[in-house]
Amino acid sequence: MSIVAGVDFGTLSVRVSIFDSAKGRLGSGAAPYPLHRRRDDPDYATQSHTDHVRALVEAAREAVASAGIDGRDIEAIAIDTTGSSVLPVGEGLEPLDDYYLWCDHRAWQEAALITKTARETGLPAIDWCGGVYSSEWGFSKLLHWLRNNPEKRGRFVTALEHCDMVAAALAGVTNPADVARSVCAMGHKWMWNQQLGGLPPQDFLTRVDPLLAGVRAKLALGCYKTSDAIAGTLSEKWAGPMCLRPGIPIPVGAFDAHWDAIGAGCRLGDVVNVVGTSTCIIAISKESRLIPGVCGVVPGSVHPAYTGIEAGLSATGDIFEAIAHRAGATVAGLSDGLQAYAPGQTGLLRLTWDNGDRTVLVNPELGGVTLGWNLTHTAQDELFAAIEGTAFHTRIILDRMEEYGVPVERVINGGGIPRKNAVLNQVYADVLGKPILVPQGDVTSLGSAIFAFLAAGAFPGIEQAQDALCPSYAVVEPRPRSRATYDELFGHYRQLYFALGSRESRPVASGGVLPSLRKIAAAAKKS
Repeated sequence: MSIVAGVDFGTLSVRVSIFDSAKGRLGSGAAPYPLHRRRDDPDYATQSHTDHVRALVEAAREAVASAGIDGRDIEAIAIDTTGSSVLPVGEGLEPLDDYYLWCDHRAWQEAALITKTARETGLPAIDWCGGVYSSEWGFSKLLHWLRNNPEKRGRFVTALEHCDMVAAALAGVTNPADVARSVCAMGHKWMWNQQLGGLPPQDFLTRVDPLLAGVRAKLALGCYKTSDAIAGTLSEKWAGPMCLRPGIPIPVGAFDAHWDAIGAGCRLGDVVNVVGTSTCIIAISKESRLIPGVCGVVPGSVHPAYTGIEAGLSATGDIFEAIAHRAGATVAGLSDGLQAYAPGQTGLLRLTWDNGDRTVLVNPELGGVTLGWNLTHTAQDELFAAIEGTAFHTRIILDRMEEYGVPVERVINGGGIPRKNAVLNQVYADVLGKPILVPQGDVTSLGSAIFAFLAAGAFPGIEQAQDALCPSYAVVEPRPRSRATYDELFGHYRQLYFALGSRESRPVASGGVLPSLRKIAAAAKKS
């Protein structure tokens, strides 16, 4: 028997869960931290390292108390976080600013410049992140920070992803050369590619902007490792406040969605939709193949033995919340009654670009589009259309992955939303034409715990830990009649997705879309 702690840093809070290798989850604790937004700049989203570690201590103490154990019996602690959440640091790993959170899109111009320069110079690394660099990723955010903080440039030593910064802080690491950097974070968000020699060449970075001169060497400080390696051991400074024992191992961290996929039971042939404020789509493969528009193909990023594939939607739950907020309601309140809706009955077709497009267009300049409005539509209608829209977008992504050789044999809907929204799961099954598997238990922090168990030596491998700890699934089957309706709607969605989503798109005949939406809605209401 072994006891470990799994830590999951989300967008608004951190959760610490205590797991027993034989009994499963013993208890958990959570603590919030503020997300800093600006009303005059919707792209702005930051958080404080100080707030993060304060909340971590609070959540850890609550988790230990909830589990009813002596915290000194915990044998390892593992940490996942959001990403790309970037922190510029100075000497001693002292933060020079707040984190550019994953959903901060201020660096869209920097991202466009990086993409343009990569294409002009034929940079091979750009192909491995889908052919387009994103404003959500590391180099874009770092360049934006350098451009907008001239008074702090002289103190800049390096930049760290959140998962690496927290692990370093807990281990008492203050020398950048001693930091363990996550292959998951650096491979998916910083174009690090072992086969191509690591990070992009310095001459490329300098060509993007002279402010990036010397940055490659600064980012190369530390060791790049997968999560079966140890980042350090818990320092006395943090062990006491967290009610833990100093010296326990801390494995190299990763992004929350990637470890959530492990916690959801992801195996070869599976795709996991981690549906929360946004959606992260994760798969693993034996082979490394380029997939245009997919934001990362990185060996070892999810499972150390396989290639990790990442795609996603920039907003999902955030869209649902925004619809409810505009209506002066709650998502739960608007969702009551959605089970009676038929496919296409609203007559609305929603392109869910409210926070841009992460995959496959990789275009942060896009905004949400809803077609088919009439004078009687309600917020509940829009919510149902938004659920359908996120499912259509997911189908675009899975079709692209299958087109380039990624097997999609099972679809697992993980994350917080699928466990409390049966309508979403049914719509996804009908749109994708595949059974949707929904874990019948809370898998938050379970992926972290699995890597903590590996660090503690409790299981010989990930699969054995999954067999022991992952919950069973409820299976939602697609309905043939609904699938036929959604196939028709998806044809319109796909046409508009590529026609409206790219500046280079060719003109398309779209005059039949609105009449078709009305026809489908009328048929749905009669059935």
